[in-house]
Amino acid sequence: MSKKDQRAAGFTLIELMIVIAILGLMAYMVAPRLMGVMGKAKPKIAQTDIKNLETALDLFYLDVGRYPTEEEGLKILYQRPDNVPNWGGPYLKKPPKDPWGRDYVYKISGQGDRAYEILSHGADGQPGGEGENADVTN
Repeated sequence: MSKKDQRAAGFTLIELMIVIAILGLMAYMVAPRLMGVMGKAKPKIAQTDIKNLETALDLFYLDVGRYPTEEEGLKILYQRPDNVPNWGGPYLKKPPKDPWGRDYVYKISGQGDRAYEILSHGADGQPGGEGENADVTN
């Protein structure tokens, strides 16, 4: 192989730099859009988790005849209590965490169609908020 053929077989430094610059520009343009999608997905994941918790609570209700108290909380769905004879669980495999890594809040409400409320305080972990920081509830 002659020197001319060897040079034609590889990429020059300038060609590599142009390709890297184009890839960097594409990443710069696409990354914020992907992050926006992830921010919208977490509240939807929390809503799905809450629906699953509602199902587990309804199964508990069918077995025991009542919903858990606030003191018992969601823990009673995966850990057998000593003082509940008709407990037929576990109703969940593991303790539930919201998409931001915090425990879901369980409250007795008595308002609307539900005797309880399950919620996540969103990304900031504080009541209220907007966007990804908004509360997600049943």
